[in-house]
Amino acid sequence: MKKLHVYKYQGAGNDFVVVDNRRGEADFLTSRDINRLCDRRFGIGADGLMTLCHSDVADFEMHYYNADGPEGTMCGNGGRCLVAFAAHMGLQSFSFRACDGPHVAEVLERDGNRCTVRLQMRDVPGVEWLPDGCLLDTGSTHFVQWHKDLAHFDVDGEGKRLRWDARFPKGANVNFVEPFDDHLFVRTYERGVEAETWACGTGATASAIASYLHGEKCFTSAVENGAERIKFAIYTLGGRLAVDFLAGKDGSFRDVFLTGPAVRVFETDIDLDLLNC
Repeated sequence: MKKLHVYKYQGAGNDFVVVDNRRGEADFLTSRDINRLCDRRFGIGADGLMTLCHSDVADFEMHYYNADGPEGTMCGNGGRCLVAFAAHMGLQSFSFRACDGPHVAEVLERDGNRCTVRLQMRDVPGVEWLPDGCLLDTGSTHFVQWHKDLAHFDVDGEGKRLRWDARFPKGANVNFVEPFDDHLFVRTYERGVEAETWACGTGATASAIASYLHGEKCFTSAVENGAERIKFAIYTLGGRLAVDFLAGKDGSFRDVFLTGPAVRVFETDIDLDLLNC
């Protein structure tokens, strides 16, 4: 019998199964186990699964698994939710390592099960412009396009087509963006989930950076140590996020941060043998 204590968290509707694996309690998990746990009909239901693991060089280590089972690339909303989970587990500082390198975060607000988390993302050395959009890596590969009337756009159909585009041999997440006067509306088709998700942290980050380069003006700015800090408000189907960064004159972006809510939904014990029947 394989029993496991699990938690469910969500950040702007991007939801995750979370496991405390600092002592190796979840090392037995297989890709099939993860896939069934994330299944919305036969399991708990989530966009992915994360484990909080021991680290010798940081406060903890993050492992993220796509809903279809294999280990995935960096997940920004997942990282924020894992920081909230670490806070709920009693940790006081939040440096961690993920597949794309080191991260630091802070809990700006905490009210019971709900936290507001500001997470430092990886620097972005540059972007690639293609005839129909912008390709960049914010911890995961994202392709960004701009559209009008995005509320009625076929995200699943067009996202699936572009996600498997021959120009992206390893696949790409696809972000569709509509600029407004004071924010960006972003919808995302995620690989590994193979559907639209209600929010995507690395996608929100990619959309903000690409939109800045695209010439969109719906941001605020402030001078910080002689450099201009750009901040975008991001609206998603699941809620609001914020992305801020310093833009280099060479086309690079540093000190990139993703801010938004992270909420503990519930915790439970689950028998994985029942999921695999």
